[in-house]
Amino acid sequence: MFPAPTYTQRRKQLADRLPTGLILLPGNGEAPMNYRGNAYPFRQDSTFRYFAGLNRPDLLLTIDAETGEGLLYGDEATLDDTIWMGEQPSLAELAQQVGLTVGGSRNEAFGAVAMAEVVHYLPLYREERRRVLRRCVNHSARPSEELIRAVISLRSYKSAEEIAEMDRAVQISMEMHRAARAGAKPGMREAEVAGILEGLAIGAGGRLAYSAIVSRDGHILHNHAHGNVLRQGDLLLIDAGAETDTGYAGDITRTFAVGAEMTEQQRAVYDIVAEAKRRVIEEIKPGVPYRELHDLSARIITDGLKDLGLMKGSTEDAVAAGAHALFYPHGLGHMIGLDVHDMEDLGEDLVGYDAEFRRSEQFGTRNLRLGRRLEEGFTITVEPGIYFIPILTDRWRAEGMHTEFIDYDALAAYRDFGGIRLEDNVVVTADNCRTLGSV
Repeated sequence: MFPAPTYTQRRKQLADRLPTGLILLPGNGEAPMNYRGNAYPFRQDSTFRYFAGLNRPDLLLTIDAETGEGLLYGDEATLDDTIWMGEQPSLAELAQQVGLTVGGSRNEAFGAVAMAEVVHYLPLYREERRRVLRRCVNHSARPSEELIRAVISLRSYKSAEEIAEMDRAVQISMEMHRAARAGAKPGMREAEVAGILEGLAIGAGGRLAYSAIVSRDGHILHNHAHGNVLRQGDLLLIDAGAETDTGYAGDITRTFAVGAEMTEQQRAVYDIVAEAKRRVIEEIKPGVPYRELHDLSARIITDGLKDLGLMKGSTEDAVAAGAHALFYPHGLGHMIGLDVHDMEDLGEDLVGYDAEFRRSEQFGTRNLRLGRRLEEGFTITVEPGIYFIPILTDRWRAEGMHTEFIDYDALAAYRDFGGIRLEDNVVVTADNCRTLGSV
């Protein structure tokens, strides 16, 4: 948690962006795994945490847009709570930590919100948050676009305090990756490697920022199954990041051969991906559209695949037609911060696009989460990849897709290759960028 003035200033900035009304920011409650007393590890709502700092369940924050007054609501711990969980801070003590005034109990919060003429709230992603809204807001009300845009305008730009936390998240993430690479041996299950990662994340005082991808089936982009047994020389793709105790995320991907040096074929593909990542990071600076950097990565990958005899023809035409997406069917990267896909709950297009840059409808490129011009203070991922996806290759070949750019016969030698992705996190600086975790 940051010092109280950090949260006071954030709340003031938010209130200044809305002319009138009551801003309602409910925190998360516990989420049961299978019954009420057996909950998942608690994760606070990121926007609530950004403005209130507190990582405790069942709290609500209101901010009066006209006066800027922030009130914290919640129920005091009962005797039973104390017996089961130990002594708990009072609501007044929690409020003091982050510069807030106590508003009262949760029921008092519902009453206060119900009396407000205009209530601003954000999109809802949990049923228990919907229940909170139903207690105090007219059923015909809708999330406030004014509030959504105001929150995005603040959370997109990371302060020095936040960047220090993100450096820490990435440093822990890199330690996890080094340990996993050292520990991965032929005969182990992917699950054992995943355990190394998660153990280090918890040991550092936080947790995983998202479910780790640890797979020799690297062509499955979000593969959370960990059942395979590793074999000598398998390419193992690990996409895993730590979340610090303050909630900030790292998101790092590495790919390596298990128990062996890469084969010539593996190394050739790896080097193309590494070159794409390196050259994109060299080009990052304020004012550069991230959509253009995605296209740059696609051209680099296409050129590399042409050198391997897997693609052919004009690189520019191939990328414009979307032929590269057979091998690279996702976007170059996304915002990262308190969420690994930062503020995705507020609307991906509102976070990553604007009036100048609209999301593409083309296969592959439509999965790019960030297209707008970069600005100082943005923290983003850079994660190009090359994948050989049999089901996609078979479908495209059967449909005669992009035969002028793809040599389907040559692809037979790569059918069981899997995939390679490499990912770093960077912060956009005044003149260029810096790779996070490098301090």
